[in-house]
Amino acid sequence: MESKDYLKDISDIKDMMNKSSRFISLSGLSGILAGVYALIGASIAYWLVTTYSNGILTLDGWVFKTCLFTLFMVAVLSIVTGIILTTIKAKKHDAKIWDTTSRRLVFNFLIPLIAGGLYILIILSQGKYGQSGGLMLIFYGLALVNASKYSIGDIRYLGYVQIILGLIGAWEPGYGFWLWVLGFGIMHIIYGTWMYLKYDRK
Repeated sequence: MESKDYLKDISDIKDMMNKSSRFISLSGLSGILAGVYALIGASIAYWLVTTYSNGILTLDGWVFKTCLFTLFMVAVLSIVTGIILTTIKAKKHDAKIWDTTSRRLVFNFLIPLIAGGLYILIILSQGKYGQSGGLMLIFYGLALVNASKYSIGDIRYLGYVQIILGLIGAWEPGYGFWLWVLGFGIMHIIYGTWMYLKYDRK
């Protein structure tokens, strides 16, 4: 009987240590919605390019600027949705939404993301946009892997998939758009559903 109590105490201590060192309130539903936003944004961009640019995207046209704005709105909606749903989940479990662990998570996530975003803007300004889709996936994947140390470790698998898709996109730039759709759209929905069933329904 006593040995069972000791084992339970050890398990409780490990659980407490894990909660204190990792931010575990990320919402799987936010991942699903981020994927939906990405698919909607990609559909708008595809329609604009095929309808008004004959399938060719040029940097100095209004279509490119509209596509860029659409991409920006997808990112904003995904971030806002993630914050709202994660806050709701944290309150439900009496967890802090903004503490040392969550600050480390955000900081480690943003380093590769900001560096990658600036690099992509630089090559776009130079008229080199063929590999931008692949580069977005690579830097986003690196950001996920980097942040996984301070969150649910499962997000690193999504990061690995994004990096692989990004490398394929860099090797075959002609498929960059569809790989972007697969990575940011479909994979987010699959990952978000998995996380929702694994963690959120408990």
